[in-house]
Order: sequence, then C-alpha cells, then structure tokens
Amino acid sequence: MTPLLLNLATRLRHRLHRRSAPIFRDVHSVHRFAALMERERARAERLHEEFSLIRFVPQKNQREQECLAQLIKLLRKRLRITDDIGWLGPKQVGVLLPSTPTTGAWKVVSDILAAFPPELRLPQCRVYGYPSHWSADDEVPHDLPQQLAGAGKDVYAMESLFLRHTPLWKRGVDILGAATGLTLLMPVLGLVAMLVKLTSPGPVFFLQQRSGIGGKRFWMVKFRTMVPDAEARKIALMELNEQDGPAFKLTHDPRVTKVGRILRKLSLDELPQLWNVLRGEMSLVGPRPLPIHETAGCSIWQRRRLDVVPGLTCIWQIRGRSAVTFPEWVRMDVQYIRQRTLLHDLTLIAATVPAVLFGKGGK
Repeated sequence: MTPLLLNLATRLRHRLHRRSAPIFRDVHSVHRFAALMERERARAERLHEEFSLIRFVPQKNQREQECLAQLIKLLRKRLRITDDIGWLGPKQVGVLLPSTPTTGAWKVVSDILAAFPPELRLPQCRVYGYPSHWSADDEVPHDLPQQLAGAGKDVYAMESLFLRHTPLWKRGVDILGAATGLTLLMPVLGLVAMLVKLTSPGPVFFLQQRSGIGGKRFWMVKFRTMVPDAEARKIALMELNEQDGPAFKLTHDPRVTKVGRILRKLSLDELPQLWNVLRGEMSLVGPRPLPIHETAGCSIWQRRRLDVVPGLTCIWQIRGRSAVTFPEWVRMDVQYIRQRTLLHDLTLIAATVPAVLFGKGGK
C-alpha cells in the first residue's frame, strides 16, 4: 500500500473509531500528541523545568476497549486542566504532565489504578521523565530504567520517545552510497593506509567510542592522523582549546602528523567511516558523532542531536566547521533533524565535496 493510501486508511479508521466510541473523541491523535510532547520539551529546556509522561497499555485479550474507555474516564476526573491525554500508538494512552516530577506522575498512576473497577484487569503502566540524568559512564542511557529514589519504582528516560529512527529511503541511500564508495575508493584507501603506515609508527586506523542514536556507543573508525599517544597528551592541551562547549578543536595541534594534516584538510581521514555507515552505526548525512565524554558535557537541549543516527556530513560541515560556536553547531544539527528529507540529504552530500575542496575541511 502506498504512503498516501495508508494515510487515508489510517484517517478513516480514526474517524470510524471516534464515531463508534464518543469517549475517545477529544483524545489527541498520535501526531498531535507528539507535537505537544515536542512543545513541552522545548518549554522545559527553556525554563529549566522537568515534566513527566505516563504510558498506559491494556493487557491483551482482556476487554481492551472497555479498559481504555474506563481509563480515559478516570483520567479526565483526575488530571489538571493543563494536562493532556493522547495516543502514543495503537491502544497506548499517553498522559502529558507539564511541570511535574516523576514522583507526581507515579502518584497519578496510583490514584488511577486504585479507582479502577475490580472486574477489569489493571493496565500496564510506565513513567517517563524529562530531562534524564546520565553520565559518560552510562552505556545506553535512554534504554535503561532508573529506580525512583526511596520509592522502588522505575522511571524511564523520555528521550527514548523522541528518537527518530532511520527511514527506509535513508537506509537505502546509506547502503548504496557506502558500498559504492568503498568499492570505488579502494585504491585511495590503500594509498592513504600505506602513507600513514610508512610515515608514522603506530596503527593505520584510529578507533574511538562515539555517541550514536540515543547515546548508544559505537566504535568509529578513522585513518590515524596523530601520534600514537595523542589521547594521553590531550589533557595538557585542553587550555589551548579553540572550540567553546564540550568539543575540542585546535588549529595547530602538535599531535597531528605531517601526512595527517593533509588527510584532515581533505577529509580523507574520514573515509573509513563508510564502514560505520554500512553497519548502520552512522549515516551518510547526520550530526557528527561526538566522543563519549564530550556528549556527557552537552547541555540538555544540545543532546537533541542524539535523536537521530549520526552521520559523515551535515550542515555544519558545509558552513565552516570550527568557524562557528558550539551552540550554533548544535542548532544546525537540530535544523537538519527537523527537515530530514531525501532531497535535503542529496543536496548536503553534493555540497560537501566542494566545501572540502575549497578549504572548509577539518583542522
């Protein structure tokens, strides 16, 4: 079924559903509720507040429709005028609680379950909080529940609900582009590998853990452009950092080898990341993945760049890389996330080559 027909069929089902069940008529649709969540996320970040979300799911084959109707009825009696009820998915009811900590959300859950009719099985519940608090030591921060202090109840990071998974068209472009690139550039890859090996002691490739979608770690591969002990020497150079925010950039980095400087200028050191693209850890277009400790240093709103799979190139690569501040860099990433389309991706890929050749390459 084409996307247009699927959309029409979905709308028809929702209309029939609302007509047959009047109690659901003013419950926000999936798309409208997602927009409300995004708005509340932006408001919370601006005001440095927290908010919560509750997800209710009726147990299968247990009078689901009746359970949902009773749930909506109880929620309308219990919630404030500022709270919202909407669909998170098929038979998944979401409750958006602005300016409410997760302790308050669990209080709502307790009240609703206590008022539930005994002849109906209780729905499954999950509480999400925003923002979540995690450090560089967390492995997959958005997928793991945390215990609510003193209450013995799980709280999930709401960031997991904002993740935008890779569309099929994008994944298809990634596989085709990465496979073609690795094949056609094989002679170049071999030449660069030989130059790195012959001009500097140490391995040909440099592996570093980076933050992927949702903060999930992966090993990003590059051609080595620095001396073997570069990471150990980084601490001594931190006071010379030219990039604001948690990122580290240094124009005349003494750790970079002569060949490495050329590779960086032409972005040839990034070519092995086509392998990361082929594996699905990266995309051809997306926010550049940061090292784990730099991601941990980002503010709450700056972690929005983790909503999508990171990429080889993005708006930042074309507009001047280190010529912009870190907040401007992140705003470019957020801008891309909001307007991610096939045409936009192809435009950015086409614009990356001249941006690199005409002097906008990395330092």
